Amino acid sequence: MNEHLSSRLTAEFLGTGFLVLAVVGSGAMAENLSSDIGVQLLANSLATVGALISLIWMFGPISGAHFNPVVTLSQCGLNGLSWSNLVPYFLAQTTGGITGAAIANAMFEIDVFGPSTKIRDGGGIWFGEVIATLSLLLIIHIIGHRNSGLVPVAVGIWIGGAYWFTSSTSLANPSVTIARSFTDSFAGIAPQSVPMFVVMQLAGLVVAIPLIRFLNR
Repeated sequence: MNEHLSSRLTAEFLGTGFLVLAVVGSGAMAENLSSDIGVQLLANSLATVGALISLIWMFGPISGAHFNPVVTLSQCGLNGLSWSNLVPYFLAQTTGGITGAAIANAMFEIDVFGPSTKIRDGGGIWFGEVIATLSLLLIIHIIGHRNSGLVPVAVGIWIGGAYWFTSSTSLANPSVTIARSFTDSFAGIAPQSVPMFVVMQLAGLVVAIPLIRFLNR
């Protein structure tokens, strides 16, 4: 592994890890402070917005700050990123996410590797995950095509909003979805719910690619 690739993979590992730590940790803190689910979701979404913007600013110049296999796939399909990056990026993102979940669990004295018992399924939730992933990729590629400097803030704000207007609460990320199955906390998703979420995220990618190509002509 060359030095440049190792630094990019480290950035993807750390970025995804800190992102999941923020999602899981803020959810656990919210559960400790309030029994109101709306307040819990608000705290969770605000913490995610702040963490995501900061992490993209920090790691964007190193690895592109994907933190998400569908983003990496879209960069390969649309922006010429070598397909040889796909598997290493996925492994770095997923192991980073699981590590972040384990650290958050340890801080809040939750079983370190879960698993989650929170079932998330149903047609509306699955459709919500297609929309969440599609919209995330549109934000990244259409804004990035015109003004890449706005992408960190745009992505953070959009994900914060999508917590509230999508039925799935906008996981929109296979690695983060897998990682969140390792925490039995507010942010968790049961392992049996993960495969369909990933399928829907990939479906969102399939819809997004031709639409982005058309809009960015």
